[in-house]
This record gives sequence, structure tokens and C-alpha cells, in this order.
Amino acid sequence: MAWDWQMFCEDTLDRTVREGCFGKDGDITYLDWMLSAWGWTVSVSLLALLLALVAGVVIGTIRTLPDSKWTVRFGNAWVEVFRNIPLLVQIFLWYHVVPAIFPAMKSMSGFVLVVLALGFFTSARIAEQVRSGIQALPRGQRHAGMAVGFTTWQTYRYVLLPNAFRIIIPPLTSETMNIFKNSSVAFAVSVTELTMFAMQAQEETGRGVEVYLAVTGLYIVSAFTINRIMTFVEKRVRVPGLAAPGAAGGH
Repeated sequence: MAWDWQMFCEDTLDRTVREGCFGKDGDITYLDWMLSAWGWTVSVSLLALLLALVAGVVIGTIRTLPDSKWTVRFGNAWVEVFRNIPLLVQIFLWYHVVPAIFPAMKSMSGFVLVVLALGFFTSARIAEQVRSGIQALPRGQRHAGMAVGFTTWQTYRYVLLPNAFRIIIPPLTSETMNIFKNSSVAFAVSVTELTMFAMQAQEETGRGVEVYLAVTGLYIVSAFTINRIMTFVEKRVRVPGLAAPGAAGGH
């Protein structure tokens, strides 16, 4: 079978080959389209990651608050709900059900709704990691913070959370890579990210091998870049003697 990589230089409308592989005067090639789709994938992933980190840290923290049963129960319920419903189902709930209940959300684009679905889905996993990270710290750190006059908020802000983050970076790396890969479900609500591009370009050109290999390559490059960045951060902030929760210990 002969591969035809030149198909990425074709105009998406008249299928003529464009010199330099990029369109002009408003016309776009399949390469233009793929790079644009990659941009949408990155945008969905980064915004969902930001939302997941904020919500995950808050939920994970309140699950460790002493003498606060209701907040702990709320945090536990959040984790169980968002962690146990399949991501694709959650996206359809946000897209079809939530706007029906809250009409004001009907004006939101599929892009925003996918960010919310993916962000909250991942927040449950990050919340569990934050909780594990805080509980993995020696109790003396909490007591030391209180002993020097810190409030509960200040103890978390200046003592517990900074150390917890240092030891949960490895699982956070996995979640960051997962959120990028999970962004592929955005095609289900017509967000033109990489998977949507691959499906439509394959139908139009009949060059499924080239299209899916190129898209796979972009996913690999993105995941590898995330891994290298997080590995660098982990080495810079690692606390000697502390391992990520759940990591196997040696003797």
C-alpha cells in the first residue's frame, strides 16, 4: 500500500495541492485543519486541568479538615459521584441535561461544557490524591503549624499543602497526561479537536492510515512533553525521604 502524505497539503474544499502545505486567502489545507484541531485539544486540556486543580485541591483539602463532618461528607460525595460516572456519560449530561435544568446554560458552547465535564471528572481524582498526600504527611507538621499560632487555613496554606504537592507530583503527572488523552471525547459534542479532525478527514480523503498516524504522533508528542515538564518539576521540588502515596517502598 502506497502512503500519500501529500494529502495534508490539499485544500479542504477543492482538494488541490497547495505549495508549502498552508492555505492562503481564507482557504485551509488539511495540515491547517489538523494544527487548528491540535490547538483546540490543547485548549480544552489546559482549561480543564486548571479547573480540575482548583476544584480538586479544595475538595481534597476539606476531606481532611478535623472536626468538620459535613464538609468531609460533601467532599466524599463529590469524589464518588464524579469518579464513578463514565466521562462520556458526564459530557452528555452536561450537554443535554444540565442546560435543560438550568436554561441560562443553553447559551454555553460545547467547548465550555466539555471543559466543565472534563475538569470536574478529573477533579475527583485529583481530590483523592490531595487527600492522600496530606494524610501521608507526619502528624507533627499539622501540630507544629498550630503550635506557632497558625490558624487551620494558614497551616494548610503554608505547611501541609506545599509539602503534599511535592509528594503527589508523580500521580499528578499521570492525571495531566490522562486529561489530555481524555479530551478526545470532546468530538461527541462537535468540538473540532484532534479526534474529530481525524474522523472527518478520513471520511473526506479516504487516507485513514496517514490521518490517524499523524494524529497519534501529535498525541504522543504532547504526552511526552507533559511528562518531561512534570518530571523536571518533580526533581526540583522533591522532598527527600517522602514518596508519593501508594508508591512501593523498598528496604
